[in-house]
Amino acid sequence: MLVIQSQDHPRPAAPGNGRGLRSPLVTIDLSASFKAYDVRGIVGESITAETVRATGAAFVDVLGLAGLTVLVGGDMRPSSPEFVDAFAEGAVRRGADVVKIGLISTDELYYASGTFDAAGVTFTASHNPAEYNGMKMSKAGAVPVSSETGLYDIRDLAQRYLDEGGAPEAPAPGTVTERDVLVGYAEYLRSLVDLSGTRPLKVVVDAGNGMAGLTTPAVLGDAVLEALPLEIVPLYFELDGTFPNHPANPLEPANLVDLQRAVREHGADLGIAFDGDADRCFVVDEQGGAVSPSAVTALVAEREIERARAAGVEHPVIIHNLITSRAVPELVTARGGRPVRTRVGHSFIKAVMAEEGAVFGGEHSAHYYFKDFFNADTGMLAAMHLLAALGEQDRPLSELMHQYDPYAASGEINSTVADKAGAVRRVVDALAGRDVVVEELDGTTLSCPGEGWWFNLRPSNTEPFLRLNVEAKDRATMERVRDRVLGIVRA
Repeated sequence: MLVIQSQDHPRPAAPGNGRGLRSPLVTIDLSASFKAYDVRGIVGESITAETVRATGAAFVDVLGLAGLTVLVGGDMRPSSPEFVDAFAEGAVRRGADVVKIGLISTDELYYASGTFDAAGVTFTASHNPAEYNGMKMSKAGAVPVSSETGLYDIRDLAQRYLDEGGAPEAPAPGTVTERDVLVGYAEYLRSLVDLSGTRPLKVVVDAGNGMAGLTTPAVLGDAVLEALPLEIVPLYFELDGTFPNHPANPLEPANLVDLQRAVREHGADLGIAFDGDADRCFVVDEQGGAVSPSAVTALVAEREIERARAAGVEHPVIIHNLITSRAVPELVTARGGRPVRTRVGHSFIKAVMAEEGAVFGGEHSAHYYFKDFFNADTGMLAAMHLLAALGEQDRPLSELMHQYDPYAASGEINSTVADKAGAVRRVVDALAGRDVVVEELDGTTLSCPGEGWWFNLRPSNTEPFLRLNVEAKDRATMERVRDRVLGIVRA
């Protein structure tokens, strides 16, 4: 059994106590909250203390964790403390030794799971509104738990426990201890990217009242370690799972407005926004212009390739998903790396990272994966790479990033369509031809190298949406292709 000694590093308490969240007498159908990659639902309706307790028991049984350590933490949502306790109760009942790791970002869970080689769960609903909460699960070593690696088995057993009135008690129930992982997390990230010698930078950080309000002062500030040559201008660092200022979803342009304004007002070198559980980061330059996550992927890939080649790796592998800019594989190839394309989704990318021995992976959704971070995603480490690259030279960020963003992109556009398959067929029938290549990897991708454009149509699994991403050699071509496809889809 792994023994983890507790440490005395006090952290702020999450707002609210999450009480009064008992489920109704009717048994809840867990298929409403168990998704392909995580658990997510409305508190008091599809996720309750009872469902969480049953899930904790099933987590231990399905993954064979009796007698082993299970890490449990949560974000700043008001329901998280009660859910942490309930999950711990279920896990202990089935024989696991629970280590509560307190208020954490999702990538703190991955750090702890990888460092201590222990399975774990964090309670978060990421960027979803305040009425939601959920679970992101990890096997030992930060290996993801998805529908293909046990998540639905956990769901089915938890459902049985709910239907039967609870899980039976193991012959040897487990124990509960506590440990804070924030200092270790901050030290580990700083060991991967050294920012101590960068030129002084002024950075506005919008935490959106999410967990970056805790992790940013620890990693980039002087809350637990020595100060770096960074002046942090904080926006919404107060931990508040009701999100009183704006939704913690920087993917939506409206949620970047405050950050863009603050960057200009403070004359900052850049701005960084994190989502609610702080595993994704979004960037704006010194003018307030949004920096494409594909451009960030290209920049970090270049740095990781250089470092890996210096260590003797002949052709370092970089993973990118299929809607990432074509600039990424082009740069990777030019720098001596080997690009590998995969489907959208963190479970797929983490699996391919491990299979290929990749040093880095990036998604256009601003998830960034690192071999040195247990093949897991961390927005903070990506932000540190960007700060290091900016601080190593004298150009402003807008000029630095120009080389990584040579194409015109539409961004993701959602269309509400009842017959998604029929709409895709109409697009293919209208646009496929001798010079157009059609691929069926995670949706449908059409590309025309001769005219310099490609697009992907990807149906949502949970909503009546078709998601369109278009990229082209110039804005006029992108807009022409975008409008043609949308005209067919929405007809």
